[in-house]
Amino acid sequence: MAAQMPAETPGDPALQHVAALFGGRRILRHRVSTLFDAHEMILHGMPGEALMHLVGHLQTLQKAASFEKAVGMSLRTIQRRKEAPAKLLNQEQSGRAWKFAEILVKATAVLGSQEEAERWLQQPAMGLDQRRPIDLLATTAGAEIVQDFLGRLEYGVYT
Repeated sequence: MAAQMPAETPGDPALQHVAALFGGRRILRHRVSTLFDAHEMILHGMPGEALMHLVGHLQTLQKAASFEKAVGMSLRTIQRRKEAPAKLLNQEQSGRAWKFAEILVKATAVLGSQEEAERWLQQPAMGLDQRRPIDLLATTAGAEIVQDFLGRLEYGVYT
């Protein structure tokens, strides 16, 4: 019998923080207690209003072109979401926005504040071959590199 891997424990603070960046259950219209809940919500698409909530709570990244690349949407597409907040993001847009929020939450935990995390995302990092973390978020592989690097920073392993 294969062992089941937990998707996260219910009430996981990091998962709850990610959901809160999107406005929580009120805006997401889904309960997100586990990664399975997040998976189902992303499959069906997050409301555009959730993306607008995230953008509204960013401190320094709101209008950065690199933010557009990280979430896979142009500024104009993001602005259209403001005009039609109930319209759902597609699966790819939802997934990329969720991944961005996960990384922002992790960077905030590691660096101490969201403002510091947003600044860090925009600066070249030695451990990332002098690349800016936000630029790496444009691809799944790059996002994994950034997540791994944050894990190493968290535990004091910089190389």
